[in-house]
Amino acid sequence: MNVILSSKALGTVGTTPAPAVDSVRPIAELPVAVIGAGPVGLAAAAHLLERGLEPVVLEAGDTVGAAVRDWGHVPMFSPWTYNIDRATAALLERHGWERPDGEAFPTGRDLADRYLDPLAATPEMAPRLRLGLRVTAIARTRVGKVKTAARADQPFEIRTMDRQGREGRIFARAVIDASGTWTSPNPAGAAGLPALGERQAATRIRYGMPDVLGTERARFAGRRVVVLGSGHSAMGSLLDLATLAHEVPGTSIVWALRRKELDKVFGGGSADQLAQRGALGTRLRALVSAGTIEVVAPFALDAITCSPAGSLLLAGDADGAATTIAADDMIVATGLRPDLSFLGELRLDLDPALDCPKALAPLIDPNVHSCGTVRPHGAAELAQPEPGLFIVGMKAYGRAPTFLLATGYEQARSVVAHLAGDDEAARRVELCLPETGVCSGPATAATIEKPEATVPVASGCCGPAAKTAPVTASGCCGPRSAA
Repeated sequence: MNVILSSKALGTVGTTPAPAVDSVRPIAELPVAVIGAGPVGLAAAAHLLERGLEPVVLEAGDTVGAAVRDWGHVPMFSPWTYNIDRATAALLERHGWERPDGEAFPTGRDLADRYLDPLAATPEMAPRLRLGLRVTAIARTRVGKVKTAARADQPFEIRTMDRQGREGRIFARAVIDASGTWTSPNPAGAAGLPALGERQAATRIRYGMPDVLGTERARFAGRRVVVLGSGHSAMGSLLDLATLAHEVPGTSIVWALRRKELDKVFGGGSADQLAQRGALGTRLRALVSAGTIEVVAPFALDAITCSPAGSLLLAGDADGAATTIAADDMIVATGLRPDLSFLGELRLDLDPALDCPKALAPLIDPNVHSCGTVRPHGAAELAQPEPGLFIVGMKAYGRAPTFLLATGYEQARSVVAHLAGDDEAARRVELCLPETGVCSGPATAATIEKPEATVPVASGCCGPAAKTAPVTASGCCGPRSAA
């Protein structure tokens, strides 16, 4: 038997009545939904407000900058000057905000406490925030993924779940997904899957960048710790563990990584234009040379078990030979990946390897590039086949290992300009990235043509700053690039 309910017969979800589908306002009257209240998400909201558009910011955490606070102990590579968005600064300064010393290097906690929290407290931003609300799915109202006719005429329907498990929904004219990748770490297994036994050993594994010298000191002090990974997150944890080993006898460190050539991992040293990042590799090289850190490379992890004595046994292949590493604890810093699950009912065009917008993939592919610097880009490159959907910030880089905060701000500015109907501003380049000194590609100059600007770049990835737009340094955001 088929039962058809009128809109008035729609029930409630949790304690909040579910709005009737046919009571949705016209699309032009709906807000723009911003998913994620991190630096780039809040920047997008600030630009929307500046343009006279109404944002609603959906954040799964209980505070703005929830992911930033998780690596709050980590100093950033770039000073305050390059980590503050123009529109957010203008909003803050209207309320008496004092800009931090532009030459000082903030930690993640500084970024949250001195920049994001004051922004969230402004009377313009505060009423637009929906904290503790996780986005579980997005679709076009009344339209499945297959239907094309009149698709763009339907608003986005965003399903949410709060901390109490209550479902809800919000309707929006457009969606800016700035949810990042921090909550989706790659597993330890070399194949991109969890190693056999990884889930069972979860209590002995810490993903990301633990606060080794602070809140999690007791966990690692006096123990044998394996760090798996070759990026800046792994390097930062190794340096902290080396300090801990100097302070607490019995602390030992094993660095297991899939790469064989350590020179590329150590980076550009003094040639890196971000001096803090260059110093990271220089310090790590010295510790490895001194024997403070034991290196197993290349190492491809296959299985994790617990020995009768309680230690972890990491079994895998080390340069063609079966190898087992014993340890008390493990830090997995093998990169991050985007959560695409809630976008499943929308039309996407992503690179099959990196899970990023296809236009960006050739510019950030880690198989070719090591510096992570790309030419400025915006709405045109980030747009998806689903009209009104844009992926920005760290999530726009998919699985690529290095994201620049200044790039995310430029993305947000361009996307919002497009949504406001100012396509000339959306195309305009307002950011240029300098060469970092750690490129792996050839140094032959190439030229990329963009409307309003000609941007010289190196064909590897890093090139001279464009002459047609303001030059800024690459502000690094998040533990992917933190020192």
